Amino acid sequence: MQLKPIEQQVVAIVGASSGIGREAALRFARRGASVVVAARGEAGLQSLVDEIHQFGGKATEIVADVSVFEQVKAIADKTIATYGRLDTWVHSSATAVIAPFEQVTPDEFRRVIDVTLMGQVYGAMVALPHLKREGRGALLHISSMEGRRALPLQSSYSSAKHGVEGFLESLRVELKHEGSDVSVTSIKPAVINTPFYNNVLTKLGVKPTGIPPYYAPSLVADAVLYTAEHPTRDFIVGDVGKVLDVLQRLSPSLVDALLVLAGFQGQRTDELKSADAPNNLYEPVSENDRVEGDFGHLEIPSLTDWLDRNPAIGWGAAGTALGAAFLALLATQAFGKDG
Repeated sequence: MQLKPIEQQVVAIVGASSGIGREAALRFARRGASVVVAARGEAGLQSLVDEIHQFGGKATEIVADVSVFEQVKAIADKTIATYGRLDTWVHSSATAVIAPFEQVTPDEFRRVIDVTLMGQVYGAMVALPHLKREGRGALLHISSMEGRRALPLQSSYSSAKHGVEGFLESLRVELKHEGSDVSVTSIKPAVINTPFYNNVLTKLGVKPTGIPPYYAPSLVADAVLYTAEHPTRDFIVGDVGKVLDVLQRLSPSLVDALLVLAGFQGQRTDELKSADAPNNLYEPVSENDRVEGDFGHLEIPSLTDWLDRNPAIGWGAAGTALGAAFLALLATQAFGKDG
């Protein structure tokens, strides 16, 4: 399967007003792609398009709530109306509630599923006909390592990301059966320093945090641009994500034990925050329309991402897996194995 060079692509990026989506849009545009950016917040989209136009890039915006199928379809329609085709669809919209399960209401749980799972489903539904008409293209879905291993206090978000993984596996096999040249990629970031933790609804009484360490949003954008040109099934972003993946395969009970120790206090900061504070469960939070979050001091680099993007130079997937397995083995020796 051969995908177009980025400078020849028309790319739709959903969830582009902040975080990973915003960084990816800037990177695609700088590489010469024509981009359509979508999100709920008009102000964030306009500032993004203005920034792209300032360096000579090609971009247009459309306001859309991904929980509404007709609005997601409008993104694809706007892309075709503006540029005449679609080559790559990048879907990164998500929302979350960080709280013990018993404190999450049915409406809140459903809303997370509607945005974080059904939005991705709707995106694939509207993008596929256009990609097939071109004869090739890429569906790039920003999933999460929580699609491989759920976390406490994030039951709705973890459920949505597990749903994304199941959906993509089914779709990928159907496309292979058809002989389609549409690439389907699940990009699974570890903890990324975006405004995600500023935006979520929290019922912890404090501002939440991911369990450190963090990785820079640019690492996920690197993965997005790489997989837009190189068909890839799964791309885990962050060394710790690869270690977690191996540990979960070796011993889910060990990961349970580690999360009992670190998964609760590790998601709390000391900064007080009410459940009534602005959050993006139902409305955008315009003051967080930026790429970076508040945890840059906890960022670390990731060696295995570079290996995955440079398989001819590094060990590639085999070296990545061996390195992660070695680190996971050290962890199992330190904490013990299942009986």
